[in-house]
Amino acid sequence: MVRIIGGGLAGSEAAWQAASMGVPVTIHEMRPVVRTTVHQTDRLAELVCSNSFRGDKLDNAVGLLKEEMRRLGSLVMQVADKVRVPAGAALAVDRERFAAGVSAALAAHPLVRIERGEVPAIPPPAAGSPVIVATGPLTSDALSADIVRFVGRDHLAFFDAISPIVLADTIDTDRVFRQSRWDRSLRGTGELSTESAGLGPGVGRPPGPTPGPEGSDSVDNSPVPGDYLNCPFTEDEYRGFYEALVTAEKASVHDFDKTKFFEGCLPIEVMAHRGVDTLRFGPMKPAGLRDPRTGRRPFAVVQLRQDNLAGDHFSLVGFQTQLKWGEQARVFRLIPGLGQAEFVRFGMIHRNTYINAPTVLAETWQSRGRHDLFFAGQVSGVEGYVESAASGLIAGRNAARLVLGLGPVAAPRMTAIGALAYYVSHADPAHYDPTNVTFGIIPPLEAPPKSRQERALATSARALRVLGDWSASLGAGTDARPLASSFAAAPTAPGPAVRE
Repeated sequence: MVRIIGGGLAGSEAAWQAASMGVPVTIHEMRPVVRTTVHQTDRLAELVCSNSFRGDKLDNAVGLLKEEMRRLGSLVMQVADKVRVPAGAALAVDRERFAAGVSAALAAHPLVRIERGEVPAIPPPAAGSPVIVATGPLTSDALSADIVRFVGRDHLAFFDAISPIVLADTIDTDRVFRQSRWDRSLRGTGELSTESAGLGPGVGRPPGPTPGPEGSDSVDNSPVPGDYLNCPFTEDEYRGFYEALVTAEKASVHDFDKTKFFEGCLPIEVMAHRGVDTLRFGPMKPAGLRDPRTGRRPFAVVQLRQDNLAGDHFSLVGFQTQLKWGEQARVFRLIPGLGQAEFVRFGMIHRNTYINAPTVLAETWQSRGRHDLFFAGQVSGVEGYVESAASGLIAGRNAARLVLGLGPVAAPRMTAIGALAYYVSHADPAHYDPTNVTFGIIPPLEAPPKSRQERALATSARALRVLGDWSASLGAGTDARPLASSFAAAPTAPGPAVRE
């Protein structure tokens, strides 16, 4: 039996993978017995930050990672594809339906047991019962202290921030316009061609458009290009908003001066203090957008992304914040179109903890000091929903392999999922920060094309070929197992891991 501590993205994916190999699994999830500061429900795989899984095209590394996970039978990707909402070239989901879908799939699995309650310490070694710690960034104090004892040094930590969400019918539709940046839209026809890279049409995305909300006056339901609502600023409006933002009162954070923010998730006000135009070249950049009312590119833009399938909630893209709630309402209502906005959820911050992975982990996501103990998800030192689930996918498979008497395997470095594991286990421990997957951590092509996009597509094509060979060498197919199919599949046959 595999014991998994934590029912987030990594723990849920690990459980699915192990159970799909015929190995019984117990998921220990402390909610609702012990609550956290940011979770709203007791569901597994609840998304507490953005509802976006980021890019879903094969010209970016996280899009490649998603496609690899799909081919490896990822539960997270199966459910995400079923409940996706319009988000341009990105994959975003209805967060409530996503958590409900993952929870239902695992609850229905005959080899998965879910136990509620805190696990205050790493379970001791037990024959045939490996442990996966996938507690995420909000690990309980007791377990966190025990992890410190195990790794022999303090955790590292940073603060993460969450964006606000507004009610769709309180958005002033006379002030906003619908468009995806560069018209790369799930609703429209702005798909990048992957056929030139030998990948085939439509790789990495489900067919057809996702419908908008029914009966809503605030969102256009017709299947036309444009998955985002855009709030356009004139220069004067931007200057006024900027001054209000940088002078607003922030919420106090315990130990704020002793830690840091993850660079990829900085609060909007922290970015603003770097310079008056920083936001215009960051989350408020107007590139690829044109206001149909003026026929020109706005001076700056705030994008609103649909947060659920019903289309009645929209999140402010890139607007993570630590402002006090009253200040958020005052400042963010200065955004054109949000003057009368009602907030479903205000932004907030929370502390993330993680281990110094290069000193602790092998490429298999096993701890070096105890081979039956795995770490996965954000506590393992990765950043991002997809990366967390990917680490759980490999950890779950390898834990199951131990139960089945097989050796653990590392995915090839030529793949995104393998490169992520290699980076986490081999980076400089003296300067280690949580990482997203990038093409920069994947070995370069021998004869790369000159075009950046063609290089990316060629790298993805190579990765998917290598992944197929590697998976075949293990005796495992690369097609995702449908949720409705038999869960207790035959165990994976042993075989060498292919690494190029």
